[in-house]
Amino acid sequence: MNPLHTNFSYTRGRETLARALVLRRTWPVVLDLCVAAIGLAIFYAIVRIAMLWAGPPSEQMVVSLSPSALPMYAFYSLVRIFLAYVLSIVFAVSYGYLAAYNTRVEAIMIAVLDILQSIPVLSFLPPVMLAMIALFPTRHLGVELGAIILLFTGAVWNMAFSFYSSIKSIPRELCEAADVNRFSWLQRLVQLELPYAAIGLVWNSIMSVAGAWFTLMACEMFHFGSKDFRLPGLGSYLQTAADVKDGKAIACGLITMIAIIVAIDQFIWRPLIAWSDKFKFEQVESSQHVTSPLLHLFTHSNVLASIARHTTEPLNEAIYINLANRRRKQVAQLAAHPPTSPGTGSRVTMWIVAALLGAAVLIAAQHALELVRPVTGAQYVELLKGAGATFLRVNFSLLLAAAWTIPVGVAIGSHPPLARLAQPLAQIAASVPATALFPVVLLVLIRLGGGIGIGSIALMLLGTQWYILFNVIAGAMAIPTDLKEVATLFRFSNVERWRKLILPGIFPFLVTGMVTASGGAWNASIFAEYFTLNGKTLTTLGLGEQINAATAEGQFPIILLGTILISLMVVTTNRLLWRRLYRLAESRYRLEG
Repeated sequence: MNPLHTNFSYTRGRETLARALVLRRTWPVVLDLCVAAIGLAIFYAIVRIAMLWAGPPSEQMVVSLSPSALPMYAFYSLVRIFLAYVLSIVFAVSYGYLAAYNTRVEAIMIAVLDILQSIPVLSFLPPVMLAMIALFPTRHLGVELGAIILLFTGAVWNMAFSFYSSIKSIPRELCEAADVNRFSWLQRLVQLELPYAAIGLVWNSIMSVAGAWFTLMACEMFHFGSKDFRLPGLGSYLQTAADVKDGKAIACGLITMIAIIVAIDQFIWRPLIAWSDKFKFEQVESSQHVTSPLLHLFTHSNVLASIARHTTEPLNEAIYINLANRRRKQVAQLAAHPPTSPGTGSRVTMWIVAALLGAAVLIAAQHALELVRPVTGAQYVELLKGAGATFLRVNFSLLLAAAWTIPVGVAIGSHPPLARLAQPLAQIAASVPATALFPVVLLVLIRLGGGIGIGSIALMLLGTQWYILFNVIAGAMAIPTDLKEVATLFRFSNVERWRKLILPGIFPFLVTGMVTASGGAWNASIFAEYFTLNGKTLTTLGLGEQINAATAEGQFPIILLGTILISLMVVTTNRLLWRRLYRLAESRYRLEG
């Protein structure tokens, strides 16, 4: 062997090792600087929002169509969507938890949830916005809170259904392990229920934010009677550009929105998807994993690790020790003094509370009857016709959506190489508001000889198909790897694999997707059946058209009656179909070890 060659290889190896050591020492510093920059950006954002919200309310605010205004408008819209999402996740976990563990009111709570998610945003809009403005008459905060609450109503329901369905389908052996270890309700929530529901919550969060983008234009700029409410934001920018037919501004707004959606996908959803993959319930680890550079940044940051060691970890340890001690004391007290049946005083209190609630309902019903008294018989007939037409459109759009989303969702969730390509594209497509695409779709349909009747179904499909798709993807990803290997070992045919593995595995997720898609279709009817294009208002018979027209004219009786009709149809569907499917998912298709 040549001595010179040996010496050269040795020197080169030492240089490579030295570079690796330098990189190993400097890389954590770079990660810490990135984390610090993110913290400073968040602090600056809080200051800007506080300055805006603390200011006085502005009447007839002028929305600038200059491209230079887009960064700040986009920032304001993102803050509203973020706060609406935080409210949504807190409500979803709380409501789903109470519904799952309170059997006496479970059916009522799920029916109420189904009604609320089916009520169009414009039905919430007048009372919510007027109440917030009356609550903060001298501050811009009132209009902002109204918009955030309206975004909340368009984003929360599918997450609540997802968390409820996940709790009801937790494997029995996991629940028994939690009982044996005497978990408190907080330990059970943090260490069992939230991890088990993580995959479904992440994918439904993606859909919730997409739903917030869907309603953004309606929440940031709308008319109610003689009042004109406007907020600086990306939604009002796009709406103003559409009103004045400024094609350049529309293109700039859409490009900005798509850029934000891509950034959110890469910096938020992809890390969350990669993080939630560790909560998959299986006995054989999958060989394919979703990766995220940003998740790697946070998990390898020295600053964050130090903060966790000195704050969250000791705090968690103290909380769990305290809960364990309290649990032991409770068990000892129960053993020494067994609980007795509720006394007469408790029953009397329950009856008093029930009587007060009943009285409140009767008073509200009386006021509602007085409000709708001026409505004529002809208007009742038109409302019933509109209810029937919208009901048919909603269910037809659900069938069309299920026909393609089930096979495509299973393919994306079952094949990691395809998922890496298709997941971001699906998230971007779902987040682009269907109302922004609807003018193009409607113009094409008109040229082909169609109209707003067919166009309304197309818009419902654009706004609802993603609920089914993302839940099916989550269901396919949650199927344990060991079950897939068993199906391969026994050489299941395609039909057997779908019948014995795929459909049972995704069934709880599919039911959640269908329920929330139904609510999304009812919401989309507001935009689908009443649309302004090129200065002309195109309408088709339906409840959405009637509620939209009543909102523009300030007719509260028609809005109330339309909302009541939607609620009645939703309650009937819930009782006859969705409740039975939830019971089937809980009993027959529950995953057990």
